[in-house]
Amino acid sequence: MGVSASVFTINGKPAFLYGISYYGALGAPDRSIEQDLADIKRYKFNWIRVWVNWAGGDTDISAVDDNGYQVNTYMDKLKWLVAQCDRRGIVVDITLAHGNKKDGMSLKTLAAHQQAVRSVISALGSYGNWYLDLANEHDVGDNRYVSFDDLKALRELCKTLKPGLLVTASAGGDISKADLGAYLQKVEVDFISPHRPRTPESAMQTEARTREYIEQMKTYGRVIPVHYQEPFRRGYTNWQPEVKDYVADLNGAIAGGAAGWCFHNGDQRASEGNKPQRSFDMHEQRLFDQLDAVELAAIKVIANRLKR
Repeated sequence: MGVSASVFTINGKPAFLYGISYYGALGAPDRSIEQDLADIKRYKFNWIRVWVNWAGGDTDISAVDDNGYQVNTYMDKLKWLVAQCDRRGIVVDITLAHGNKKDGMSLKTLAAHQQAVRSVISALGSYGNWYLDLANEHDVGDNRYVSFDDLKALRELCKTLKPGLLVTASAGGDISKADLGAYLQKVEVDFISPHRPRTPESAMQTEARTREYIEQMKTYGRVIPVHYQEPFRRGYTNWQPEVKDYVADLNGAIAGGAAGWCFHNGDQRASEGNKPQRSFDMHEQRLFDQLDAVELAAIKVIANRLKR
């Protein structure tokens, strides 16, 4: 993995990252993961997003504990997964989350968060097919919140432990110009990861929003990739995106100059047991067996588009 101005590179060649959410991978059986990875390659995906500390269903499947120290069973699973992806030419987004668990206690201190970074880099340092999201939606004012000062400290630790590791910190919405400056100049992330609004209008705004980011970055004298690692999804609100919405959002990202886009998926909030859980819980069913007809149709349409 690398970066060249506003684009990602893989083995030195420009590459658009087209990925899929795979959050609860550490709780999925090996065979299910192998089947999903085959489908991931078949449908032209080249990256997945996996969470280091995640409670999938009723089970805590975190590879680090609340204080950041590795949990051997799940860290070994994470290493295995990254190796499987490396063999297949798949990039892995490794995401840390502040206060992610139900009790809100996961990585609540800077010291715990720093230890989690050490644990992940110690385990995965020999691989070059992954990047690190320091803190999912760090700017949201709840248990997820991580200040720019703390992000800077975490970023500096990464530079010391694994020079060249690509690092980001995802935002829980569109990024203001002031915050963009903090990402670029204070934290010095390698790319930005805004989580766009999840509304029916969002897809038609993505191209213009992407161009705006790039123009704003020019005023700061540093242009880096714009990576959409968590757009809208089905099951989140009463609005259920259709095939055309996924296609329009991806097209807008590409036309605007974004470097990556994710086919986001998660639980069905209005249903009994929030099922299907999709990537949030893959203990019993693999991801591609939980996607609904609209999602599978969109994936097939996008795969055909990417072939051309």
